[in-house]
Amino acid sequence: MTGWLKNHGLLIVNLALFAIFLVGMTLTGWNTYNEEQLDHGLAIVPLSQYLASGDFGEAVFENWESEFLQMGMYVVLTAFLFQKGSSESKPLDKPAPQDADPRKATRSKNAPWPVRRGGWVLALYENSLSLLFFVLFAASIVLHAFTGAAAYSEEQVEHGGTPVAPLEYVATSQFWFESFQNWQSEFLAVAVIVLGSVYLRQRGSAESKPVAAPHAETGA
Repeated sequence: MTGWLKNHGLLIVNLALFAIFLVGMTLTGWNTYNEEQLDHGLAIVPLSQYLASGDFGEAVFENWESEFLQMGMYVVLTAFLFQKGSSESKPLDKPAPQDADPRKATRSKNAPWPVRRGGWVLALYENSLSLLFFVLFAASIVLHAFTGAAAYSEEQVEHGGTPVAPLEYVATSQFWFESFQNWQSEFLAVAVIVLGSVYLRQRGSAESKPVAAPHAETGA
Protein backbone atom coordinates (compact mmCIF):
# COMPACT_ATOMS: atom_id res chain seq x y z
CA MET A 1 0.00 0.00 0.00
CA THR A 2 2.85 2.37 0.84
CA GLY A 3 4.40 1.75 -2.58
CA TRP A 4 1.08 2.41 -4.32
CA LEU A 5 0.68 5.71 -2.47
CA LYS A 6 4.21 6.72 -3.43
CA ASN A 7 3.58 5.84 -7.08
CA HIS A 8 0.38 7.88 -7.21
CA GLY A 9 1.01 10.54 -4.57
CA LEU A 10 0.98 13.52 -6.94
CA LEU A 11 -2.45 12.62 -8.31
CA ILE A 12 -3.90 11.71 -4.91
CA VAL A 13 -2.80 14.93 -3.21
CA ASN A 14 -4.09 17.09 -6.06
CA LEU A 15 -7.46 15.33 -6.07
CA ALA A 16 -7.65 15.69 -2.28
CA LEU A 17 -6.88 19.41 -2.50
CA PHE A 18 -9.48 19.76 -5.28
CA ALA A 19 -12.12 18.12 -3.05
CA ILE A 20 -11.19 20.25 -0.02
CA PHE A 21 -11.31 23.52 -1.95
CA LEU A 22 -14.52 22.55 -3.76
CA VAL A 23 -16.22 21.85 -0.43
CA GLY A 24 -14.88 25.15 0.92
CA MET A 25 -16.14 27.01 -2.14
CA THR A 26 -19.53 25.31 -1.84
CA LEU A 27 -20.06 26.15 1.81
CA THR A 28 -18.86 29.73 1.58
CA GLY A 29 -20.78 30.25 -1.66
CA TRP A 30 -23.92 28.90 -0.04
CA ASN A 31 -23.49 31.31 2.86
CA THR A 32 -22.92 34.26 0.50
CA TYR A 33 -25.93 33.27 -1.62
CA ASN A 34 -28.19 33.20 1.45
CA GLU A 35 -26.88 36.56 2.60
CA GLU A 36 -27.91 37.98 -0.76
CA GLN A 37 -31.28 36.25 -0.46
CA LEU A 38 -31.91 37.97 2.88
CA ASP A 39 -30.75 41.32 1.48
CA HIS A 40 -33.45 41.01 -1.18
CA GLY A 41 -36.12 39.99 1.33
CA LEU A 42 -36.14 36.36 0.16
CA ALA A 43 -36.00 33.14 2.12
CA ILE A 44 -32.72 31.33 2.65
CA VAL A 45 -32.27 28.12 0.67
CA PRO A 46 -31.02 24.69 1.78
CA LEU A 47 -27.68 23.41 0.51
CA SER A 48 -29.34 21.02 -1.95
CA GLN A 49 -31.18 23.89 -3.62
CA TYR A 50 -28.02 25.97 -3.80
CA LEU A 51 -26.15 23.10 -5.47
CA ALA A 52 -28.85 22.97 -8.15
CA SER A 53 -28.74 26.74 -8.71
CA GLY A 54 -27.18 28.54 -11.63
CA ASP A 55 -25.13 30.58 -9.18
CA PHE A 56 -23.21 27.51 -7.98
CA GLY A 57 -22.81 25.96 -11.43
CA GLU A 58 -21.58 29.18 -12.95
CA ALA A 59 -18.94 29.61 -10.23
CA VAL A 60 -17.65 26.10 -10.83
CA PHE A 61 -17.71 25.88 -14.61
CA GLU A 62 -16.37 29.33 -15.45
CA ASN A 63 -13.24 28.38 -13.52
CA TRP A 64 -12.99 24.90 -15.00
CA GLU A 65 -13.18 26.30 -18.53
CA SER A 66 -10.20 28.58 -17.92
CA GLU A 67 -8.11 25.80 -16.41
CA PHE A 68 -8.76 23.40 -19.28
CA LEU A 69 -8.14 26.14 -21.86
CA GLN A 70 -4.86 27.03 -20.20
CA MET A 71 -3.60 23.45 -20.07
CA GLY A 72 -4.77 22.61 -23.60
CA MET A 73 -3.08 25.68 -25.06
CA TYR A 74 0.04 25.03 -23.01
CA VAL A 75 0.33 21.47 -24.32
CA VAL A 76 -0.02 22.71 -27.92
CA LEU A 77 2.21 25.80 -27.60
CA THR A 78 5.07 23.86 -25.98
CA ALA A 79 5.03 21.54 -29.01
CA PHE A 80 5.93 24.41 -31.34
CA LEU A 81 7.38 27.30 -29.32
CA PHE A 82 10.56 27.63 -27.26
CA GLN A 83 11.90 29.73 -24.41
CA LYS A 84 15.65 29.80 -24.01
CA GLY A 85 16.70 28.79 -20.51
CA SER A 86 13.26 27.64 -19.36
CA SER A 87 12.63 24.20 -17.91
CA GLU A 88 9.17 24.41 -19.51
CA SER A 89 10.64 24.44 -23.03
CA LYS A 90 12.03 21.72 -25.24
CA PRO A 91 15.79 22.07 -25.94
CA LEU A 92 16.74 24.59 -28.62
CA ASP A 93 19.79 22.87 -30.08
CA LYS A 94 19.00 19.15 -30.07
CA PRO A 95 16.07 16.87 -30.90
CA ALA A 96 13.55 16.34 -28.13
CA PRO A 97 12.28 12.82 -27.32
CA GLN A 98 8.72 14.17 -27.58
CA ASP A 99 9.27 14.88 -31.30
CA ALA A 100 10.15 11.30 -32.21
CA ASP A 101 7.83 9.74 -34.79
CA PRO A 102 6.17 6.73 -33.11
CA ARG A 103 5.80 5.09 -36.53
CA LYS A 104 9.58 4.66 -36.64
CA ALA A 105 9.87 3.41 -33.07
CA THR A 106 10.43 -0.19 -32.10
CA ARG A 107 6.95 -1.40 -31.20
CA SER A 108 7.47 -3.41 -28.06
CA LYS A 109 4.65 -5.24 -26.33
CA ASN A 110 4.75 -2.55 -23.61
CA ALA A 111 4.05 0.27 -26.06
CA PRO A 112 0.56 1.81 -25.78
CA TRP A 113 -2.04 -0.06 -27.81
CA PRO A 114 -2.65 2.83 -30.26
CA VAL A 115 1.07 2.85 -31.14
CA ARG A 116 0.96 -0.88 -31.89
CA ARG A 117 -2.32 -0.46 -33.81
CA GLY A 118 -1.09 2.41 -36.01
CA GLY A 119 -3.16 4.16 -38.67
CA TRP A 120 -5.84 6.68 -37.73
CA VAL A 121 -5.88 5.35 -34.17
CA LEU A 122 -2.25 6.40 -33.72
CA ALA A 123 -2.89 9.74 -35.46
CA LEU A 124 -5.61 10.45 -32.90
CA TYR A 125 -3.58 9.14 -29.99
CA GLU A 126 -0.52 11.30 -30.71
CA ASN A 127 -2.73 14.37 -30.21
CA SER A 128 -4.92 12.92 -27.49
CA LEU A 129 -3.59 14.95 -24.57
CA SER A 130 -4.47 18.31 -26.12
CA LEU A 131 -7.76 16.87 -27.41
CA LEU A 132 -8.69 15.82 -23.88
CA PHE A 133 -8.23 19.35 -22.56
CA PHE A 134 -10.08 20.98 -25.45
CA VAL A 135 -13.03 18.57 -25.09
CA LEU A 136 -13.17 19.36 -21.36
CA PHE A 137 -12.90 23.08 -22.17
CA ALA A 138 -15.79 22.84 -24.64
CA ALA A 139 -17.93 20.93 -22.12
CA SER A 140 -17.12 23.46 -19.39
CA ILE A 141 -17.93 26.47 -21.53
CA VAL A 142 -21.29 24.92 -22.50
CA LEU A 143 -22.09 24.23 -18.84
CA HIS A 144 -20.96 27.77 -17.99
CA ALA A 145 -23.41 29.10 -20.59
CA PHE A 146 -26.34 27.10 -19.21
CA THR A 147 -25.71 27.69 -15.52
CA GLY A 148 -24.66 31.29 -16.07
CA ALA A 149 -27.87 31.92 -18.03
CA ALA A 150 -29.88 30.58 -15.08
CA ALA A 151 -28.06 32.82 -12.59
CA TYR A 152 -28.25 35.85 -14.92
CA SER A 153 -31.96 35.25 -15.55
CA GLU A 154 -32.67 35.05 -11.83
CA GLU A 155 -30.98 38.41 -11.32
CA GLN A 156 -32.83 39.90 -14.29
CA VAL A 157 -36.22 38.79 -12.97
CA GLU A 158 -35.44 40.20 -9.51
CA HIS A 159 -34.88 43.59 -11.17
CA GLY A 160 -37.98 43.44 -13.33
CA GLY A 161 -36.29 42.11 -16.44
CA THR A 162 -36.84 38.94 -18.46
CA PRO A 163 -34.92 35.65 -18.37
CA VAL A 164 -32.48 34.74 -21.14
CA ALA A 165 -31.63 31.52 -22.96
CA PRO A 166 -28.05 30.16 -22.89
CA LEU A 167 -27.29 31.43 -26.41
CA GLU A 168 -28.60 34.87 -25.47
CA TYR A 169 -26.44 34.81 -22.36
CA VAL A 170 -23.33 33.99 -24.44
CA ALA A 171 -24.01 37.20 -26.38
CA THR A 172 -23.89 39.31 -23.21
CA SER A 173 -20.82 41.12 -21.92
CA GLN A 174 -21.39 39.41 -18.55
CA PHE A 175 -20.56 35.98 -19.99
CA TRP A 176 -17.35 37.18 -21.60
CA PHE A 177 -16.37 39.21 -18.56
CA GLU A 178 -16.61 36.06 -16.44
CA SER A 179 -14.52 34.14 -18.98
CA PHE A 180 -11.86 36.75 -19.70
CA GLN A 181 -11.24 37.54 -16.04
CA ASN A 182 -10.19 33.91 -15.55
CA TRP A 183 -8.40 33.38 -18.85
CA GLN A 184 -6.08 36.34 -18.37
CA SER A 185 -4.92 35.10 -14.97
CA GLU A 186 -4.25 31.59 -16.25
CA PHE A 187 -1.94 32.75 -19.04
CA LEU A 188 -0.20 35.18 -16.70
CA ALA A 189 0.59 32.23 -14.40
CA VAL A 190 1.98 30.26 -17.35
CA ALA A 191 4.15 33.19 -18.43
CA VAL A 192 5.48 33.54 -14.88
CA ILE A 193 6.57 29.89 -14.61
CA VAL A 194 8.06 29.91 -18.13
CA LEU A 195 10.21 32.96 -17.32
CA GLY A 196 10.72 32.19 -13.64
CA SER A 197 12.15 28.74 -14.38
CA VAL A 198 14.93 30.38 -16.39
CA TYR A 199 16.47 32.04 -13.34
CA LEU A 200 14.88 30.39 -10.31
CA ARG A 201 14.99 26.81 -9.03
CA GLN A 202 13.08 24.40 -6.83
CA ARG A 203 15.24 21.50 -5.79
CA GLY A 204 13.50 18.18 -6.34
CA SER A 205 10.74 19.51 -8.60
CA ALA A 206 10.15 18.12 -12.08
CA GLU A 207 9.16 21.64 -13.12
CA SER A 208 12.61 23.03 -12.32
CA LYS A 209 16.05 22.64 -13.83
CA PRO A 210 18.76 21.26 -11.53
CA VAL A 211 19.79 23.92 -9.03
CA ALA A 212 23.34 24.09 -10.42
CA ALA A 213 22.22 24.27 -14.09
CA PRO A 214 23.23 27.41 -16.02
CA HIS A 215 20.47 29.92 -16.74
CA ALA A 216 20.87 29.40 -20.49
CA GLU A 217 20.30 25.64 -20.26
CA THR A 218 16.94 24.92 -21.83
CA GLY A 219 14.65 22.07 -20.76
CA ALA A 220 14.43 20.11 -17.53
